[in-house]
Amino acid sequence: MVVCATSDLPPGEKRVVQDDETGISIGVFNVAGEYFALKNVCPHLGAPLCLGNVHATHRPSPVFEFRPDLEGRVLRCPWHGWEFDIVTGKALYDANSRVASYPCTVDENGDIVVSL
Repeated sequence: MVVCATSDLPPGEKRVVQDDETGISIGVFNVAGEYFALKNVCPHLGAPLCLGNVHATHRPSPVFEFRPDLEGRVLRCPWHGWEFDIVTGKALYDANSRVASYPCTVDENGDIVVSL
């Protein structure tokens, strides 16, 4: 499925699209020049996951010290705040839980293609 031209999805941006054949809704993300696609359904309660905010997370650290991590690659569910790594699809709260992900490539025309 062709999503868009790479020039239409700059770093830090996302696009939510639906495949006409399967009806599957996905979010396509540009994380520092690499493209990733996730199913637009939170495994918790079925929220439209890819409508959530993209940000970083903070790792454990001493009091009054913040250690940001995974800048620009954490997707937070808009309903209940569950967080997922866009690159791996894994939940930050439980490495055994994940959202479905799909391979992305860039074709010879410079279009982002997702394999469902």
